[in-house]
Amino acid sequence: MPEDLLATGQGRERSDAARNRAKILKAAEELFAARPAADVTMEDIAQAAGVGRATLYRRYPDRSAIAVALLDEHERELQERLLTGPPPLGPGAPPAERLAAFYAAMIGLLARHAHLVLGTEVGHSRFTSGPYRLWRTHVRHLAEQAGAKDPDALADILLAPLAADVFLHQTGELGLSAERIIDTLAELARRTLS
Repeated sequence: MPEDLLATGQGRERSDAARNRAKILKAAEELFAARPAADVTMEDIAQAAGVGRATLYRRYPDRSAIAVALLDEHERELQERLLTGPPPLGPGAPPAERLAAFYAAMIGLLARHAHLVLGTEVGHSRFTSGPYRLWRTHVRHLAEQAGAKDPDALADILLAPLAADVFLHQTGELGLSAERIIDTLAELARRTLS
């Protein structure tokens, strides 16, 4: 259990730790929205939050961990819908329809929080994050259900269009709308898993 939690066994956060966490997350979200995540340093976040570097590093080892914490709430809601929600995103629809619905939900998440997602995708960390592993497991399962020859290889290929830098390139530099990307990914899902 992190040292900023009370040792009462109840897992409650100390009030000063909760205030510091809130200040860190607010400052990081503002910085990630204002400039590319790769240009935001841990020192920038500590200064903007008004906390010491030791306080920052005690809770978050790197900027990716901060972005993950910011995204956690948004991703948990999507995970819940994916695992137990109604079809086509939730169980019960054919694999191609579920993948198309997943693409639409993820593009919606990127449209709202691409700057945060980009902050979590620092080098190899994209592939080791909890959400990515869940998304990969889900897509691999859909590929397997659809009878794909190699679901392991296909899972990462089908997730590649959802990288934040791809989304930002398409919407920013190419001027594509989220709806156009969703339509194209739905077509990819149908052609790949039908």
